[in-house]
Amino acid sequence: MRTALVIGTGLIGTSAALALAQRGVVVHLEDHDPGQARTAAALGAGTDEAPEGPVDLAVVAAPPAHVAAVLADAMRRGAARGYLDVASVKGGPRRELEALGLDLSAYIGTHPMSGREKSGPLAATGDLFEGRPWVLTPTRDTDTEVLNLALELVSHCRAVPVVMDADAHDRAVALVSHMPHLVSSMVAARLEHAEEAAVRLCGQGIRDVTRIAASDPRMWIDILSANPAPVADLLSDVAADLEETVRALRALQSADDVKRREGVGGIEDVLRRGNAGQVRVPGKHGAAPRVYEVVAVLIDDQPGQLARIFADAGQAGVNIEDVRIEHATGQQAGLVQLMVEPKSATVLSAALRERGWAIRQ
Repeated sequence: MRTALVIGTGLIGTSAALALAQRGVVVHLEDHDPGQARTAAALGAGTDEAPEGPVDLAVVAAPPAHVAAVLADAMRRGAARGYLDVASVKGGPRRELEALGLDLSAYIGTHPMSGREKSGPLAATGDLFEGRPWVLTPTRDTDTEVLNLALELVSHCRAVPVVMDADAHDRAVALVSHMPHLVSSMVAARLEHAEEAAVRLCGQGIRDVTRIAASDPRMWIDILSANPAPVADLLSDVAADLEETVRALRALQSADDVKRREGVGGIEDVLRRGNAGQVRVPGKHGAAPRVYEVVAVLIDDQPGQLARIFADAGQAGVNIEDVRIEHATGQQAGLVQLMVEPKSATVLSAALRERGWAIRQ
């Protein structure tokens, strides 16, 4: 691939353009808002000048509701040898293109499984997709050259290609992305009018659960409008679990021992099923999840503290597998949770204590 046209210079489009440009591809940028395309160009994602002729690959990064129309326009004007989109829903856009009577041999639907809570070109980074799954949904009609161009794009973005059927993809993202986003938003909505004294008690748990609720509502309306049925089916199952959990909690209030035991059983059931589902979430680099030991270190909120901890861990010969930070309420201090292999936990704790760090048991 020597040339590309990225249509839509938001977070995903600009990030893909940055990755391509960094690897020597001549990238042309196009957007319904010329100012946004100029911003992406100023960031080094390419040029907002139109190509002189067909490019090798056109990447359509428009909202799901507009993908088919944008693709159809690009195809009709012969903008590229191959076409793909990066929308988070795959079945609907393809059916729309089929209804328009277009030759889809030059098209493949794709979806990079990466993003941020922020949107727009200023939030873009060239490494946004690195190590992340990038779903490809070819059909029997997809030209081999187009599939190879898509794989080359994924390689340039240092993502991991995953081939799926389009409708299977839509059911999957409903489960792992769309439904969780709505549940996160519903939990966060409980905080909107909560008492300030209660909100000040928020810890890492509530931050983890509500983090994705910070995303742009307009973007999510577009996404959910393109995949409503699978999401509604999943939320119906969640609603049934909620009803059973509410009944179990009410039973715990009962003076009747039998009802209380039933309540305990109901709560235990949902918690155990939650455990069983959570362990299926892939670990680092998509591998099977692993159990790590946590070494908790108290730190002051000052520049360089984290760098010192990582340097001290490195000198002790311990690899930090993951890290979480919990900030203390009302204090300029925090708790850094270092996840390490169980056999390394004792070594790391001793080494950090020797270097003056306060280890929390």
